[in-house]
Amino acid sequence: MDFALEHHTDSLKSVSEIILSNAVNQRSDRLYNIIHILRAGGLHTAADLSRHLGVTPRTIYRDIDRLIASGIDICATPGLGYRSGASVSLPALNLTNEELEVLHLGLAVIGEGAEPALQSAALSLSKKIEAVLPEEGQSPPQPFGFALYPFADAARGFQHMPSIRAAIRSRQKLQLADAAASDQVIRPLSLDYWGRVWSCVSWSETTDNFACFRLDLIDHLTALPELFVDEKGKTLQDYRAGSHTN
Repeated sequence: MDFALEHHTDSLKSVSEIILSNAVNQRSDRLYNIIHILRAGGLHTAADLSRHLGVTPRTIYRDIDRLIASGIDICATPGLGYRSGASVSLPALNLTNEELEVLHLGLAVIGEGAEPALQSAALSLSKKIEAVLPEEGQSPPQPFGFALYPFADAARGFQHMPSIRAAIRSRQKLQLADAAASDQVIRPLSLDYWGRVWSCVSWSETTDNFACFRLDLIDHLTALPELFVDEKGKTLQDYRAGSHTN
């Protein structure tokens, strides 16, 4: 008798779990469909959505509240209905430095010479990107891609990126000079975007210390016919660990 009761209880639990799981899946599908409908454009009332999805308007109200609470941009116009507040909503992205470089260059080009509408859109996009980029120090906010210098100066820095990136991969020494230093022989270690400028983290064989060179300030750069190998105290890991402060 006890066994039969226990078996019956387990069966009820299994049925309840299946029903709950189906309800969650149906709600997820419904939420996705609501997003899809709103992003197609136009205004949609709760009554329209409820008829389309086969639920009550009260369920639609709860679904809309749930979507807004999760961060989906939905605008409600009293008496008219709901619409998507954003034309496109992207998921979280992880960008490589190369991808960030492409974004930076593209926005700089459009911001410098495009028609006013595109310039305005580029500036708006740059501010959104800037809002989620890492900060360094207390530098004042500047729009990403429009940062600190006009495009003519930025382009001078971008032209050095392929050579520096190739030297980092092949572990090839470079000779360069910028506005702050005469010719130096360096071991390029990394290209970084910090403080809204691109820089090359290096070990300088000339000064026997770590050095960071802003790419937009480099006057000339030459690849040398000489490779380098890791040496203790001269690697990127040492730089990151703070050895350069000693």
